[in-house]
Amino acid sequence: MASRARTWLVAAVAALFLIYALPSAHADPVVGNATYFDALGSPYGGCGIPQAELDSQDFVALNVYNTPGDYNFYPRPVTDAAKVGAWNNGLNCGRFVRVSISDYCTGVNDGAQNQAFCRNGSWVADAYNGATLTMIVADSCGDTNAWCRDDPNHLDLSKPSLNKFAAGLADHWNNRHVSWEYVAAPDYSGDIRIGFLQGAQVYWPAIAVSHLANGIHGVEYYSGGTWQTAKMNGDMGQSYILGGTAPFQIRVRDVNNQLINNGRTYTFGLPSSCGTQCSQAYTATTYTTDSTPSSTPPSTIRDTTPPTTAPTTTPPATAGCTATSTVASQWSGGFQANVTVKAGSTAITGWTATWTFTGGETIGQMWSATYTTSGTAVTAKNVSWNGALGAGASTTFGYTGSGTPSAVSVACTAS
Repeated sequence: MASRARTWLVAAVAALFLIYALPSAHADPVVGNATYFDALGSPYGGCGIPQAELDSQDFVALNVYNTPGDYNFYPRPVTDAAKVGAWNNGLNCGRFVRVSISDYCTGVNDGAQNQAFCRNGSWVADAYNGATLTMIVADSCGDTNAWCRDDPNHLDLSKPSLNKFAAGLADHWNNRHVSWEYVAAPDYSGDIRIGFLQGAQVYWPAIAVSHLANGIHGVEYYSGGTWQTAKMNGDMGQSYILGGTAPFQIRVRDVNNQLINNGRTYTFGLPSSCGTQCSQAYTATTYTTDSTPSSTPPSTIRDTTPPTTAPTTTPPATAGCTATSTVASQWSGGFQANVTVKAGSTAITGWTATWTFTGGETIGQMWSATYTTSGTAVTAKNVSWNGALGAGASTTFGYTGSGTPSAVSVACTAS
């Protein structure tokens, strides 16, 4: 399946008779057809987040519609509940799914309208069955083919991720079945990210909320003395249009419709780099927090970061940072690792993590950090949005590598 370009400003009788319930937060794994696509549309994927800003470069698209045998387009967001697919009008954006490779088709599996899947063939297991990867929901599939309309459990996978399941899988694809289920964000740490979208200004504050522990089902903003529900930007499930005036104060609800972090509020303004209007696809903003649900106007919300002067009954403040590395997944010829950086007992404004590979490993790509190499030595530095860490706070970046991962000791230097 080709890459589906998609503009970011959104207005707002199949031959397959396999019946599955749409996956919910607590569902057992479901089985569906799997296809692949090249990349998110530019500048945004279906969730309203640029590809470079995703928590993981292993991502999937879910079906917009569940309309077996009906290949018409319907306005988005979908208003007829009977036609809503697993995309759920964007409400599954930012969630993670654990995907396991299953059988491949020996026949014709072309997604043709009103045609059976795997015609003149059968589903057969091979050595790739059981290969597993955790991926993030970042896009939507609304195409007029049987995959995106007839199979409620269809997944469209990022093509570059296929060989991360197992080396060589991309060459032995043939539109497989996959088993998948929703899972909690792996190795989650830190807090949400907030960025302004292109064209945002104080009178039209379009934001994207990402780095979520358990998806996002709503944003509320404080205005006129009350909390009010922000409008989703079309069906881009991580983008919302705020009301009120700057500085903005928001709180976020997760996939269970619970306020995250015990009702923590986030207060922020339009970044100075935007001037009067943001020109970049995504401009990250900093914020202050208050963990106590509040009816206080945003102008009086305070930053409740603990003071750096510790009571005399505790050890003295320790500047600096520490870093630990873990292997998140491994396949023949490659692996994915995550590195967690944690500030000491005083806040830091930036960090640098360094380590040396001992087994001939090389880095393929890295996210949430920039890096340079010198021989086997690697130096990774924070990006604009995750360098400042409060006392004891942490952030995680990740990378994919080739070779067999060996244990590495990561040193951390704070600035």
